[in-house]
Amino acid sequence: MRGSRRRILGVSANVFFLGMVSFLTDASSEMLFTLLPLFLLNVLGTPVAIIGLIEGVGEATATSLRLVSGWLSDRLGRRKGLTAAGYTLSTVAKPFLYLAGSWGMVLGVRFADRLGKAIRTAPRDALLVDSSTPQEWGRSFGLHRALDSYGAVVGLGIAALVVYLSQRGAVALAGDTFRSLVLISIVPAAIAVLMLLLFVTEPAPHTPLHVSAGAAPITLRFKLFLGIMVVFTLGRLADAFLVLRAHDLGLSTLHILLLFILFNLVYANLAVVTGRLSDRVGRLRVLALGWGSFGLIYLGLAAAQAPWQVMALIVLYGVSYGSTEGVGRALVADMVGRQRRGTAYGLYHGVVGFAALPGGLLAGYLWQAVNPAAPFLMAAALMGLATLALVALLREPAA
Repeated sequence: MRGSRRRILGVSANVFFLGMVSFLTDASSEMLFTLLPLFLLNVLGTPVAIIGLIEGVGEATATSLRLVSGWLSDRLGRRKGLTAAGYTLSTVAKPFLYLAGSWGMVLGVRFADRLGKAIRTAPRDALLVDSSTPQEWGRSFGLHRALDSYGAVVGLGIAALVVYLSQRGAVALAGDTFRSLVLISIVPAAIAVLMLLLFVTEPAPHTPLHVSAGAAPITLRFKLFLGIMVVFTLGRLADAFLVLRAHDLGLSTLHILLLFILFNLVYANLAVVTGRLSDRVGRLRVLALGWGSFGLIYLGLAAAQAPWQVMALIVLYGVSYGSTEGVGRALVADMVGRQRRGTAYGLYHGVVGFAALPGGLLAGYLWQAVNPAAPFLMAAALMGLATLALVALLREPAA
């Protein structure tokens, strides 16, 4: 197939360049969206409950597009056009944060950015799988997630430098600092879109879904996995709550950025290892360990009382992320045939989006109405339930 014969870093050229597109996009996004909760809190005076709403609503309201874009890529037998459209929309939305003077405008930008992600994610994941062999799906997703996270490291590094030069160790984020980062973020985002258009190729088109009489149906096992994902996603807190928890325990803006650089380095290096491991020992074993560790870390974040404790726990959080993100996406490919792969990734990411809104709203409410530890206790309980369901209800397929 085109785009997959040439090998770079042990994967097809398509997988590598899709990873580089994510590298640049995440560099752009992380320098903005990691600090967005502090911009809302410190500059715009937004209540934490509204911050939870903003984190959830963009994801949830754009969910239907994830379902449609994945299905449409199956219908057309092509993935690249939809992927490019999604990256372009997110790139165009970000500059409007420079003008944001209210949380309502931030919500609009966040929605447009998430809408772009909704359009691109399912076709991109299906394109990545179409460009790999089944024996290397874990490796391919692991490398893709690693490059994505290395991009976050670069973006956070740029943000840390800008914060240091403009406000040193101040606890609160200044509006001018954030707006400078908005302007800087436009450059890598635009380069990412150009790289996708120039270097990622469409693999040999598969038979479009509407003319295929033999496409296997979505299995009960996959539907059960989606149900378990609802519980998992309700429990997985948005990174905004980790930022707010670190801020609540006294970490400065600069220290929070440096902490998330370390988090992403741990995540990036582990994603490749766990992806390869899942190719060898099975996805469910690796995924269950990662989900279980999420629950333990949330318990720790609920109990944390000192800055060093939350710093250590957020670094360990990178271990959980590295053990789950790529492995979960590779598991989808194991469960669903090629002609329904876009639809399956649309359903997978759609479930995550639908659950994000109530999860974000509930976490924000608990933070404000009870105390900052309450959302982490809720998250730990849901993570434990999801892990038990994964182990009890799903089994690795027979070799």
